[in-house]
Amino acid sequence: MQLDSTSIKIKQFNFAEGELLLVNKPYTWTSFDVVGKLRNSFKPLKLKVGHAGTLDPLATGLLIICTGKMTKQIDTFQAEEKEYTGTLVLGATTPSYDMETEVNEKFDTSNLTADQIRNACKRFIGDIQQYPPAHSAVKIDGERLYEKARRGEEVERRLRNVTISEFEITRVELPEVDFRIVCSKGTYIRSLVHDFGKALNNGAYLSKLTRTRSGSYHVDDAWEVMELVDVIKAESKSQRLKAKHKFIISLKLCAFGFKLQNEDLPPH
Repeated sequence: MQLDSTSIKIKQFNFAEGELLLVNKPYTWTSFDVVGKLRNSFKPLKLKVGHAGTLDPLATGLLIICTGKMTKQIDTFQAEEKEYTGTLVLGATTPSYDMETEVNEKFDTSNLTADQIRNACKRFIGDIQQYPPAHSAVKIDGERLYEKARRGEEVERRLRNVTISEFEITRVELPEVDFRIVCSKGTYIRSLVHDFGKALNNGAYLSKLTRTRSGSYHVDDAWEVMELVDVIKAESKSQRLKAKHKFIISLKLCAFGFKLQNEDLPPH
């Protein structure tokens, strides 16, 4: 989102009451990194802050952040349909299904055609089942799968039902293939890419992923993290100054016999 004084003045934030914030998650940041950065920017105020749908560290794009009372609606936002764009690499696989781990197997792509690649998408449209990647945040018996995978332990994975509404190929320049996907909550694009490679009797891993939409919210309307931090700090400072001013006025009124109410006390 372009940061300018006009846009800031138009939007009056009330973070404690509850705000929905659209953030463009940076590359290599975890979703929790974003939440933590924004939560710290509210200090000294202590506010609830949460996100509506995890993005992998190597993914970028739309992350919905909720503050205050709006956190009660996180499940509703999380259930919304998602849209992604990305790039997969054919001819190889990795244990994590993306670039987090090194290539562990290679395949010949010389016999693959653009038509074959585009036609393979049709197999994944509709209701499908997929296994989450071994390197994922899914919990089994209270432990994240990636924690077991990184220790080299055998990982038990359970099939999950997801829905793929749209799956289109937008560019083929082997070994790279660009795509766009519209899918349900809980879909692992890494797993979809891995299964896509199998459908071509080949291998594939994810090299780039961006969440472009969640429900009716689009990444084009999202803030960059540090821009939003600056706005939050400025807004929080303004609210503290207003509260302090109100408190001073209340003290003066108290001197004339008016009773000081709890809401007249400044935040701390």
